[in-house]
Amino acid sequence: MATAADNAAGSADEAAPKAANADTRQAYTGTYRLLVKGKNINEDTLLATDYLNHFNEIIMLLEMVPSMPECFEDCQEWQPKDYADHFRDSCFSDAELAILAYENAPRNYRQAFDATVDQMNRLIADSMPKIKAAVDAGEEGPLQLTVEGVTRRLQSFVDVASSIINGNMDTLDQTQIDSVMNG
Repeated sequence: MATAADNAAGSADEAAPKAANADTRQAYTGTYRLLVKGKNINEDTLLATDYLNHFNEIIMLLEMVPSMPECFEDCQEWQPKDYADHFRDSCFSDAELAILAYENAPRNYRQAFDATVDQMNRLIADSMPKIKAAVDAGEEGPLQLTVEGVTRRLQSFVDVASSIINGNMDTLDQTQIDSVMNG
């Protein structure tokens, strides 16, 4: 039968690996900060703005749709891509370093960044049927307004993600998300 002292000792034993993992993670973060020095990866956040090119691509494609509705097919082919896959598929000279740095980014930046990326992917997925309906209706004015609303909100999220990457922001609360989504 376990005593209170045994339970307390067990809890302390379980906490020790977590503390060691946190110490190891901090050491890795410090090492990556040295490795990214002079690269196109932020030394504080360990994130790279190059990833945002993935979202800039869909913004540019969507902006062409009102004047060339046939471009919507290209928009439908766009798929979300996680950070590591983006860099694996890119010509970024420090792609592997960018992936490893991201994996060791300080939790506060990484969580805010990942939440922002999730919101961008959700916005795109939710908007595509609305844009398709506007394309199918064939009316340029409503199509233009629909696309502008989506691209404006998406660009706001890209701006937030850029602020996180550059260390100007390390949280993203629900009020900020709501503001961008309803913007």
